[in-house]
Amino acid sequence: MEQPRLVPIMLDNYKPLRELVFESLREAILLGRLKPGERLMEVQLAEEMGVSRTPVREAIRKLELDGFVIMVPRKGAYVAGITLKDIADVFEVRAALEGMAAGLAAERITDEELDQLERSLVQIRESQSGDNINAVVEGDTAFHDIIYQASRNQQLVQIITHLREQIQRFRMTSLSQPGRSKFALDEHKKIVEAISDRDVELARVLAREHIENAEQSLLNAVRKEEQSND
Repeated sequence: MEQPRLVPIMLDNYKPLRELVFESLREAILLGRLKPGERLMEVQLAEEMGVSRTPVREAIRKLELDGFVIMVPRKGAYVAGITLKDIADVFEVRAALEGMAAGLAAERITDEELDQLERSLVQIRESQSGDNINAVVEGDTAFHDIIYQASRNQQLVQIITHLREQIQRFRMTSLSQPGRSKFALDEHKKIVEAISDRDVELARVLAREHIENAEQSLLNAVRKEEQSND
């Protein structure tokens, strides 16, 4: 059965309502339930989530700041599309940063962090066997976060964090492509082996190749979507 675009908001005592609405809309965009170019109608979205228009309006403004939504004068809010230039720009920066992070991690990682990397590989494999793309993406995110922290370079971590929202959107699309998740896990294993062996140069090269492969997967998906719309 097809999943609904949005589900009614369930109150969480630890988060304000506007944050819950924002997270729900962002997830719907990441998962493709709200598609690029789709107009975001405040009244309709509010009805689907069972809230008033105010938190929806606030969430849309935040989504615009994060690059998920574009505002068109006199027309309203639309889900931002993914252009080939957007992909090239983000992945060019990300490949350099991921390579640097992996190289630094090979020098500085702790035994505890190595164990965390190994555990994240197991989590991703289990999520794949359960065909749970959300869990796969969470595991992939956790894997890279461990490497960032192991780099012991806070400036690098901050730059990566600034790109996080766009990376997450691209990550979801890329890992959803047939076969990509399995190849990504194999690439992760090789990166962990290089880091564990303290091979700085190999870790750097493998991390860059991993990101370049993810970029190619995403480009193929976008081109396929463009062809289907022609």
